[in-house]
Amino acid sequence: QVQLVESGGGLVQPGGSLRLSCLASGFAFSYYTMSWYRQAPGKERELVADITSASGRINYADSVKGRFTISRDNAKNMVYLQMNSLKPEDTAVYYCNVAFGSRWSWGRGTQVTVSS
Repeated sequence: QVQLVESGGGLVQPGGSLRLSCLASGFAFSYYTMSWYRQAPGKERELVADITSASGRINYADSVKGRFTISRDNAKNMVYLQMNSLKPEDTAVYYCNVAFGSRWSWGRGTQVTVSS
């Protein structure tokens, strides 16, 4: 079955960096667009970034443009989110996502806390 396992979250000071990773299994990874979402306490889950199968098209939320970079390694079934210049408002649980038409699969998420 489809599995998405996120890692790399933690506590970081404002201005710091973190690199999130997502290991995917159970489907033909290289064929699918992969996404990172986040959900802060009391807020709806929002799209952070997505990347098409051959990395031909990448989209970012306006709030993270210029600070975050999404990438993928199809040989390793991995998708990454490099987060720089982190701000307290980036604090959230970050989720890896893949969509199979109308059916979406999610990982369990990894907590990112930006605080001094």
